[in-house]
Amino acid sequence: MSRTRNPHPLTKAQARRIWLGAQRLTESAPFGAGPDATRAAIEHLGYVQIDTINVIERSHHHILWSRIPAYRRGDLHQAQSIDKSVFEYWTHALSYVPVRDFRFFLPAMRRHRREGHKWLTAVKSADMRKVMRLLRNSGALTIRDIDDDVLVDKSHPWASRKPSKRALQLGFYTGVLTISEREGMLKTYELMERHFGWANLPKPATAAEVTSYRLDRALRAQGVVSLDSVCYMDAPGKAATRRLIERQVRRGELIPIALEGAGKQEHWAAPAAIEARALNTELVHILSPFDPLIIQRKRTHLFFDYEHRFEAYLPKGKRVFGYFALPVLVGDAIVAAIDLKTDRQNGKILMQKWNWIGKSPRRAVKPKIEEALHRFERFQLAQ
Repeated sequence: MSRTRNPHPLTKAQARRIWLGAQRLTESAPFGAGPDATRAAIEHLGYVQIDTINVIERSHHHILWSRIPAYRRGDLHQAQSIDKSVFEYWTHALSYVPVRDFRFFLPAMRRHRREGHKWLTAVKSADMRKVMRLLRNSGALTIRDIDDDVLVDKSHPWASRKPSKRALQLGFYTGVLTISEREGMLKTYELMERHFGWANLPKPATAAEVTSYRLDRALRAQGVVSLDSVCYMDAPGKAATRRLIERQVRRGELIPIALEGAGKQEHWAAPAAIEARALNTELVHILSPFDPLIIQRKRTHLFFDYEHRFEAYLPKGKRVFGYFALPVLVGDAIVAAIDLKTDRQNGKILMQKWNWIGKSPRRAVKPKIEEALHRFERFQLAQ
């Protein structure tokens, strides 16, 4: 497909700046502050991944703080539960996504209604009727509000033994229920229409519209894209995405990119995206390992020559970076990976291990990183 015109060459340094600009990591406060900034950030990024690990701040709060220096946890609560501008659903993982994009997730919800969910095949109709009856009669509830007389065996390591929790999860995936509030990792479930005040659900997007949405989302948040980056964890979507990219290349809406070091892997970008971008080389970002800049490990390695290691599930003796290493971005280079742990009882962050990456001028950048660590600590320990 890229033979239709000569690919535009990009060095890794140029590609990094494009991606960083698309991720809004080249400015100090690109979205402003408050709940509106939280909504705007999630709308721009397309999704913010949720994760349960809290050895330091949970990933969804951490990702938002990286782009909103004045971010407070209550901003996300307001966006989800009061303004109702974001909701939780599955992208490549459980994530916060914008309510404006809700219709693009309806086809997946309807598919789970027809076909079930591979993780929840053992949910019984009686359990589903029980939780739906409780919700209709008593209003929103958490799993702690439901008693289960009989526990069941786990079908996979992350499954619950409580039949009611499985029923709530199935209701979530099928779009009957939504998570109206979250306190830590405790979810409050509510009927979808009642939470949003909808008489009827929005009109579902067509398959073609979903493909276009995912490509647009990737172009907005990644700048330079590949099939793997657009369809991350979605191999079945690649054929339709390739066809759409081919059409946009023929129309001049996208141009093929020859990315330094990418070999045969094809990349594309919108013409406006490859214009020179300003970069504040003084900015320091301590990133979550679930940040959109890090989560696609092969892409991060290609663009930054940095191979992130997520070692929380490795035995201690096999860890190189540490249990929960955080990549440190200075300007357009990842210069360190720091393993931190929050000591909430004593009100401080513990430095577990500091790993230098590459050939950065360590003496010059270390004071900047230490200053960023102090800001990170204040955010971590804020109530």
